[in-house]
Amino acid sequence: MIENLQKILNPFEAAIITDDKNRLYLSGFSSSAGIVVATNEKAFFLIDFRYFEKAKKKVNGFEVVLLKNGFEQIKKILNDNKIKRIHLENESLSFAKFISYKKELSDYEIAENNSLSENIRKLRSIKTEKEISNIKEAQRLTDKTFEHIINFIKPQMSEREIALEMEFYMRKMGSEGVAFDFIVVSGENSSLPHGTPTDRKIKKGDFITMDFGAVVNGYRSDMTRTIAVGSVTEKQREVYGTVLKAQEESLKAIKPNVKCCDIDKIARDIIDKAGFENCFGHGLGHSLGLDIHESPALNTRDETLLESGMIMTVEPGIYLENEFGVRIEDMVLINEDGCENLTKSPKELIII
Repeated sequence: MIENLQKILNPFEAAIITDDKNRLYLSGFSSSAGIVVATNEKAFFLIDFRYFEKAKKKVNGFEVVLLKNGFEQIKKILNDNKIKRIHLENESLSFAKFISYKKELSDYEIAENNSLSENIRKLRSIKTEKEISNIKEAQRLTDKTFEHIINFIKPQMSEREIALEMEFYMRKMGSEGVAFDFIVVSGENSSLPHGTPTDRKIKKGDFITMDFGAVVNGYRSDMTRTIAVGSVTEKQREVYGTVLKAQEESLKAIKPNVKCCDIDKIARDIIDKAGFENCFGHGLGHSLGLDIHESPALNTRDETLLESGMIMTVEPGIYLENEFGVRIEDMVLINEDGCENLTKSPKELIII
């Protein structure tokens, strides 16, 4: 990964990376601290004593340096490599940290544009085979968790109990953790797109929306399923069918060189024409990887052209305030012919 970044650096330029996820992406090494300094020819991984021994064994393509007095060590690297201009991660660097860089590295020109963050974001949007393999395995654990939980849920269980069982089972199956705080909402709570699990008890006639994902080697999956308990009304069935149609039609259109916003429009038009205008208030999907939300995004504003190697979620929803909500989310890998759906769990309406 670091070689791809080095290719876009000019001679006498250096990039300084401190963001945890960007550092992990470039080095393959997970740590809570550290600094990457890259020129177009060399890369340095500065890491403190807690991780130094392990980093020496695991980090390839870098000179691993024991981090002691950060700015002095950075200046030595810059001087040794005749660096004149520095790029920082303007999107993730705090203002206070930026000021400290300006002060401590005043002998060098610091680029005030956003090119480093933009370039790393672009690199991260196209997944390598190894990244795809990690995400596929994370999704396999997510599918297994769904298979388990639909046989576990019973009336009078709470949303919180269900969420805890999902997390426990997923970790037992091998997930490093949870991709994000699980959403498990039922009945009137399911109209909250990002509701949190409560002590509300499951009862007959409820929809239960579950949004969850696993983590494998730092890479995340993301899936949502809405199921019913006992029975459904005609209105519930209509809403579910509309969401499913919106998703299926969107999936058919996903392929390289299509604008993200155009995919979003397909789903939004179906939902609006069905009479549920203003009931789908979030974007259709997003990329993901080391972070649960990465670029690009399927929404009304993003005009990025989809490319082979991107992984996107597709998650239309309809939310009826104080009644119920439905969301269905799959994760797809874009390829030359269209896309491969990485989510294997069934999508037809399940009534338990």
